[in-house]
Amino acid sequence: MCDDELRRKRLRALIPPSSGARYWLADYAERNQAVANQHVTRDNTRWKSITGYHRRSIAATARYRVKQLFGGHLSLRYYDGQVAEALAMICALNKMRIAGMPESIRLA
Repeated sequence: MCDDELRRKRLRALIPPSSGARYWLADYAERNQAVANQHVTRDNTRWKSITGYHRRSIAATARYRVKQLFGGHLSLRYYDGQVAEALAMICALNKMRIAGMPESIRLA
């Protein structure tokens, strides 16, 4: 999806600028603001906290983990069945995560 189409649909692209990015034309104010934040902090951390990008990357990581463990597709045909299947995958992932966590005890 190009930037003109994003603007026409009034959507915001949450794509972090690459390191060493340069300013674009005046029409791209959001991207130029992200580049300015990058020049100030030398990385994208401030931009990520302002836009909430970190939550998005956590969700993408969770989707990747589910796909790697259970496959990249749902086997049921109807929507309600697919929802139940996806929830079952998430419950299984949570159980595996809890089972693999070490128990810690405070000593002092």
